[in-house]
Order: sequence, then structure tokens, then C-alpha cells
Amino acid sequence: MTENAYAVRRPARSHFILRRGLRHHLLRWGAAALATPARPPLVLLHGWMDVAASFQFVVDALAHERLVVAPDWRGFGQSDPTASDSYWFPDYLADLDALLDAQWPGQPIDLLGHSMGGNVAMLYAGVRPDRIRRLVNLEGFGLPDSRPEQAPSRYASWLDELKQPPALKTYDDLAAVAARLRKTNPRLPADKAAWLAPHWSRADAAGRCQLLADPAHKRVNPIGYRKDEVLACWRRISAPLLWVEGDLTELESWWGHRYPRSEFEARLAVVPKVERAVLSPAGHMLHHDQPDALAAAIEDFLERP
Repeated sequence: MTENAYAVRRPARSHFILRRGLRHHLLRWGAAALATPARPPLVLLHGWMDVAASFQFVVDALAHERLVVAPDWRGFGQSDPTASDSYWFPDYLADLDALLDAQWPGQPIDLLGHSMGGNVAMLYAGVRPDRIRRLVNLEGFGLPDSRPEQAPSRYASWLDELKQPPALKTYDDLAAVAARLRKTNPRLPADKAAWLAPHWSRADAAGRCQLLADPAHKRVNPIGYRKDEVLACWRRISAPLLWVEGDLTELESWWGHRYPRSEFEARLAVVPKVERAVLSPAGHMLHHDQPDALAAAIEDFLERP
């Protein structure tokens, strides 16, 4: 652990389970006995190029003791990488389904996802609506819709990238990793960046810090985003949804005219029961920027009868 790091109030316990041929890493806060029908397990799904430990600050800020579990997605954190060349959303859905079947078979849960994890959570809540009691999406906006004519170039790009071994940048030490985290998100306090650094990276054979992510995540995905299929899943969501975003997030800055805010609003309108919360000041990493406010919004939503 680096010096001057954040002081954890609720330490997590680390577990490994075998799912679909891969060893998956889980963080668990609270005892299994805390789970009840009124306060079921809360499962947290992290985003792309993130790790389960990223939720520590929000868990610390929760007012009520409850069972909370966060997996590292395949190829992130301490979970095994995929056995193939690429990563697909169907695998994330299947990994989540296998986790819930193994841990809480037939039992509804509360599900929260951030960014990519929010997209997986929304899809899963539509595919398995009976498994989700309450749903929280932290800026899982989805992606621009793909067009059939884009397929040839996407496949060609993917094939070309398969010929080159992918690599991620390495860092001199944990302080450099923490500095990189703060460069990406200047609102991240120094103590939290210092705490996250050893959870986001590990030392390689040369003694440099390597991010805990399979470089294959950087490859283009040859399968386009099919908006109509996604919305068919969203329409089947039966759980109440809490949508949370930061006031500093600008959707157009990511995709411009390819995915304007108006299109996102039209997509979200197909979900039957939606509440909204906006955190300020906060950007896309709102669980880092405003963990106390986010925890309060989550609990207000989850604790209602």
C-alpha cells in the first residue's frame, strides 16, 4: 500500500470462484446473514478498464450494513482473462448469470452497474427480470447504433489487430499509477488515488507497474452495437431503475452527432419505471467523485418498502 492512502472503513474479503472455465475474483463486504428479502444482496458491476475495488469508497459511505459483492470482470483485476482473442457482452451476461446461480440461486438481488457494468446490468435486468428487485445504472449510456455497412471495415480492423500483440503502458511505481489515475480524473483525491493504485496494478518481472487489465480489451469489437436488440431487452425490465449521472458528463464529447443526448433520452424512455439523480460536481467516475452523495442516493432508493 502506498503512503498517505485512503483509510478503509469497511474492509472487503477477497474470494475466488470458478465460473465457465475461468477463475473469477470477488470482493465481499458484510456477512451472508445480512441478506434478507427486504435487503437482498447488492451486486456491483464495474466499468471498462476498472476493477471491483473501485467501489470501496461508496461501500464505506453506506449507512446500513448489508451484504455487498463486486466481481472483477473477466480480464480485469484478479479475474482470469478470456480464453479467446476478444471480449463479448454475451460473456459478461453469462458470467453474471453463473455468479448469481452459484451464490443466490433463484433469489432476487439488487444490481448496480457503472458505465460498461451499467450496460450489462440493464441487459441482464431485461433478460432475467425476475432476478432483479432494484436496478441502479451509473452512466451506462450504451453506445452509438451500428449500421450494417460498417461491418466490413470493423471485421477488417479486428483481423488486422489480431496480428499485433496488444500491450498496455507500464509505470515506474505505484505513485506513477496514482498520478495517471488523477490525470484521467482530476477530481479524484490524492488519498483515494494512492489507495486505488495497488488495486489497479501489479509489478511485472521488470519491477514496473502493469495495469490489471488484459490488453485485448483495447481491440476493436467486430460485433456492432445493435440498438434495437438492446432496447428490446430494456423494455422487459420490471425492476424500478435509478439512473445516476454526474453534472459534468457530456455525452456529445464522447460521440458527438453519432449519439446525441436526445437519442439517449429516447432510449431511456422505454424503461417502464425510472427515477433520476444528478450528482454535483461529478464526471463519469462519479463513484470516485461523490461517493457519499452516491451512497445516500443509492440507499434512499434501495431502502424504500
